Amino acid sequence: MSESSAEAAVEAATAAASAVSAAGGATWRRGAGIAGAAIGVVAAGAAAGVAIERLTVGRGMRRKARLALDSAGPYGALRGMPGKAVADDGTELYYEVDEVEPDTTLAPRRRRLFGRKAPAPVTVVFSHGYCLSQDSWHFQRAALRGVVRTVHWDQRSHGRSARGVAQVEDDMPVTIDQLGRDLKAVIDAAAPEGRLVLVGHSMGGMTVMALADQYPSLIRERVAGVAFVGTSSGKLGEVNFGLPVAGVNAVRRVLPGVLKALGQQAALVERGRRATADLFAGIIKRYSFASRDVDPAVARFAERLIEGTPIDVVAEFYPAFTDHDKTEALAHFADMPVLVLAGVKDLVTPSEHSEAIADLLPDAELVLVPDAGHLVMLEHPEVVIDRLADLLTRAGAVPAGATVGGYGSTSSTAQPG
Repeated sequence: MSESSAEAAVEAATAAASAVSAAGGATWRRGAGIAGAAIGVVAAGAAAGVAIERLTVGRGMRRKARLALDSAGPYGALRGMPGKAVADDGTELYYEVDEVEPDTTLAPRRRRLFGRKAPAPVTVVFSHGYCLSQDSWHFQRAALRGVVRTVHWDQRSHGRSARGVAQVEDDMPVTIDQLGRDLKAVIDAAAPEGRLVLVGHSMGGMTVMALADQYPSLIRERVAGVAFVGTSSGKLGEVNFGLPVAGVNAVRRVLPGVLKALGQQAALVERGRRATADLFAGIIKRYSFASRDVDPAVARFAERLIEGTPIDVVAEFYPAFTDHDKTEALAHFADMPVLVLAGVKDLVTPSEHSEAIADLLPDAELVLVPDAGHLVMLEHPEVVIDRLADLLTRAGAVPAGATVGGYGSTSSTAQPG
């Protein structure tokens, strides 16, 4: 995408946002669709590829393909014992627990992977990223299910959790610190005792850092290990998202205002989003994956997760990332097993941010997956599972020698980092 085209798209997005703020009726719908499309072009730089797809594959065929993938794909179907935690502002946070199965019921594959000894009483808490839900950990959950106790929760305003009370009733901005307190509420409700291993992807990793920043005694007394997957400790305002300099500067200048304008008219913008679904599918794929041969059902699953996040929630959370800086909080993880893992081709939280985390935690294991983007846990689940199994072994959650290999692969090109 050229600098001139990026600037033109930004201007279109800005103009469309103004139209959305001022118009009504049919103009509302048109403005919402234009703004959504323009933001997508700016964010992805992938319009040309999407346009080619639109020319070569009919709209009706694409719609049928999406429906077929939705009905056939098992992803996101795993469910556990449900529960609700209450955040400090009254927001209800939904979580699910997968308990450890008795050793006698372990399948032969799991006995081979983890041995015959019962796992230690450790709870692994998974925190998901921006515009996702707990289901984004589908493959890791499937691999660990019944072997070690796990908690999967939905961040406020995501998945099955309620909209943030402070945001809806008091018009307060979302902060990463608030998410850290939310995680504390989930831990208090779902795992009030015993050792913990914390796993966070993207915004979820930032949530874990915010937890450490505000509750250092919890980290010191109960946390046995931590995994940071495709995340950052700060300086997200410097990320260029794969765009040329002029384009990214323009995006930074107008995107917060555009998102705010769109978020104020969520219902109409959602209709516009649906009208430009094909464009957004291409954008989501570009920013989620790097491999050429990702299972189409997995790509569609990621698309559904992201589509499921309302535009007003997208707008609410976006400013929090620019303010995020939890570099100093990383010191709380210095004396425990740490995994830092990222896709080399991640355009959202570039792998350099993971390397910066590892530099501050020199005893951490740093894994860079060559052919992977932001959703590395869906794109190369076998690599993530293998390294998580090793982390759990080092943390004492599973017997020594536990390994996972080739489970849940969605790509023939995946290689260990």
